[in-house]
Amino acid sequence: MSSTFVGQTLRLSIFGQSHSEAIGMTLDGLPAGLPVDLDRLQSFLNRRAPGQNDWSTPRREEDRPEFLCGLKDGYTCGAPLTAVIHNTNTRPRDYSRLKITPRPGHADYTANMKYQGFQDYSGGGHFSGRLTAPLCIAGGILRQALEARGVTIDARIAAIAGLWDESPFTASVAEKAFPVTDDKVGERMRQAIQSARTEGDSVGGVIECVIRGLPAGLGNPMFDGIENQLARVVFAVPAVKGIEFGAGFAAAGMRGSENNDAFYVHDGSIETLTNNAGGILGGISDGMPITFRAAVKPTPSIARAQQSVNLETMEPETLSISGRHDPCIVPRAVPVIEAAAALAISDLLLGESSWN
Repeated sequence: MSSTFVGQTLRLSIFGQSHSEAIGMTLDGLPAGLPVDLDRLQSFLNRRAPGQNDWSTPRREEDRPEFLCGLKDGYTCGAPLTAVIHNTNTRPRDYSRLKITPRPGHADYTANMKYQGFQDYSGGGHFSGRLTAPLCIAGGILRQALEARGVTIDARIAAIAGLWDESPFTASVAEKAFPVTDDKVGERMRQAIQSARTEGDSVGGVIECVIRGLPAGLGNPMFDGIENQLARVVFAVPAVKGIEFGAGFAAAGMRGSENNDAFYVHDGSIETLTNNAGGILGGISDGMPITFRAAVKPTPSIARAQQSVNLETMEPETLSISGRHDPCIVPRAVPVIEAAAALAISDLLLGESSWN
């Protein structure tokens, strides 16, 4: 099923819709005995939660998970772990028109074609970014387990509206409300978001993620490479339209002498002078930090008038989208990218018996 990630060891199923009674997830394949700090998990979920600042949607949800099974006395017990988040601030009436008039840039039209009009169109239904909250439950728990094994996953805003944070990404920015390294650039980004909101429009950007602490030798060539596994989960995040590793597309403009990462010995370990490969060679980790960037499109729900089509009359129709929407989804998507990476890397380590 498309709502289930089936890895080498882990299986994650996500359920619910944007305006259904609840959303949630079931994570199967976790070893028993993993400690879960619920306060730390809630802090992680709060980074993604809506309605906390002027650059996100005004919809407010606590996003406080209720664990139904799989957790006992603060530890995983080996059974499938299931948690739900109850939706408390729904307004499906805002979307009544969308049953026959699809929003440009959304999955309304394609879902209508696939499900013959029976899909839940309120807030995008199962296609909504709201479904990244359950992903963050799973990813937040796995992130804790990885950190206990010396593996850290940190993401930041690399760009918004064409404005780039070019500062070196050497430390976590998770404690910041607006997760950039250079706060001055961050202020210009916030101004660009506010300008787009004022004009009834939206902006997109780029999220950079760094995974540190993985040894060399993990992964596989061809179809099971680390890039493949990360990309598979990252592309499940709504609005992600591209991913690149290391130097990424810039490598296409380099010479081999520029792109190749020279090896040297540092404190008895082999490292590279640069990291254009993003920590991955032949689908296998080389011991350097794994780095990737995900491109996030502008939020398609905008107040400006757009052209659409009435699916009943097949006539042109102008659509101005009401409701509550993010003028830029990038800041709230930062922890979601971390969660996606945690799922892929945890499955990789468990599958290769490198967990301990």
